Amino acid sequence: QVHLVESGGGSVQAGGSLRLSCVASGDYWGTHCMAWFRQAPGKEREGVATIFTGDSSTVVSDSVKGRFTISQDKPKDAAYLQMNSLKPEDTAKYYCATASRYSGGCDMDPLSYNYWGQGTQVTVSA
Repeated sequence: QVHLVESGGGSVQAGGSLRLSCVASGDYWGTHCMAWFRQAPGKEREGVATIFTGDSSTVVSDSVKGRFTISQDKPKDAAYLQMNSLKPEDTAKYYCATASRYSGGCDMDPLSYNYWGQGTQVTVSA
């Protein structure tokens, strides 16, 4: 079992920044895809960004490209989502997810991930 704990959510005004953290524990060894998803009320879960822990290669959704950055701290088994220039439409619950992966090519299909955190709320006011 792998446990993921997110932190760093909160309420900010449009144009502000937040940094989300996700720390993995438990049976977490080898290389993984670690991803951030978000889900707003009444909407489907949307992939935001993913990183392959083997080489730190990333994929970022077009909707946040240029504003959000995903990174990792391998010794801490942590992944981060730096969110800048936040917009009201970024308001959602943000989830961290992970799956073992031997090579790169991480995607943002929720079905590709088998461990999920509880989520952290991000609210952006106009």
